[in-house]
Amino acid sequence: MVTTCSSFISEMELKFVLNLVSVIVFLSFVFCIYTLRRRSKSARRQKLPPGPWKLPLIGSLHHFVGGSLPHRFLRNLSRKYGPITHLQLGEISTIVISSPELAKAITNTHDLVFANRPKMMSFDIVYYKCTDVGFSPYGDYWRQMKKICVLELLSSKMVKSFGSFTHEEELSVLISSINAGSPAPINLTEKICWFTSSTIAKAAFGRLRREYQERFIVLVKEALSLAGGFDVADMFPSKEMDSLH
Repeated sequence: MVTTCSSFISEMELKFVLNLVSVIVFLSFVFCIYTLRRRSKSARRQKLPPGPWKLPLIGSLHHFVGGSLPHRFLRNLSRKYGPITHLQLGEISTIVISSPELAKAITNTHDLVFANRPKMMSFDIVYYKCTDVGFSPYGDYWRQMKKICVLELLSSKMVKSFGSFTHEEELSVLISSINAGSPAPINLTEKICWFTSSTIAKAAFGRLRREYQERFIVLVKEALSLAGGFDVADMFPSKEMDSLH
């Protein structure tokens, strides 16, 4: 009797699990169909440029997996769909421009319309909610920051004052490291990048001890590598807002 009851209970549990899975699959299917229809209607209203086929939820992200490098993939898209291509990167609708004439129209002729940078989580963290001059939204604050940089930091007088203790010293270190190198090939690109980073660090912070300067450059490289990586929150910003609430 006990065995019969236990088998009956396990059958009930199995049926419950199967029914639950069926309901979840059905609701997911309905949600995907609803999302596809809503996006297709929105695309027809907006008259978006042509682009590769899309999947529910992730959009065009699957085209970047297991294929060529991103810049080569975008080049192939421009050859197939033209200089203006549409990509749906998760929830973000993205327009890719692959023509020098159109790029000039965006960055020069209509630069005020496209002045804002995309909002990304890594920039919010590294640059203190994008309060720097590079990624802050276009407006009064950005214009004030730009004015300070041009008049106080990047004026001809200030740039000339850096020459005696930045460019010359770092250039001397660069030449000495090349001369003291082993007979093996030298990675000149790495040395020039290090020279540029050291010059900027010394111009920004003054005379730092070499170990502090090297530590700062390593931290900057780590921050750039994190900022250039893939972040799910950037592709699905509504999920980030839901988690915050």
